[in-house]
Amino acid sequence: MDRGFFSWARPGLIGAGLMLGLGFGQAAQAAGDAAQGEKIFAKCLVCHANKAGINKIGPSLFGVMGRPVATSPGFNYSQAMKDWGAGKKWDAARLDALVTNPRKLVANNKMAFPGLADANDRANLIAYLQSLK
Repeated sequence: MDRGFFSWARPGLIGAGLMLGLGFGQAAQAAGDAAQGEKIFAKCLVCHANKAGINKIGPSLFGVMGRPVATSPGFNYSQAMKDWGAGKKWDAARLDALVTNPRKLVANNKMAFPGLADANDRANLIAYLQSLK
């Protein structure tokens, strides 16, 4: 049986290729929209500043990306956050995990925020945080 253009494909390879292609779409979506993220950050402003050197109930999130975890100058972090963050730096994946459910990820931390269940909201928020430099 001649399958024309797909004669090289073994059963399952086309499906695997489609799944791989779908993965690229998800990665692109994960980039987020900083303008939308700024709107979502309004929820965070109660406890966090988006300006350098201003700590509130939570630490300033200005310049958070790439910064070692639990090191915002002048903020008194919980021991739980210090222990969880030891030797780690903030990146998109780590922020996504924390913002999804802070209490579950780092038990006994000070953060009362319940988390953002929507992956698009988290991606947008992270894009905004990446812009704070």
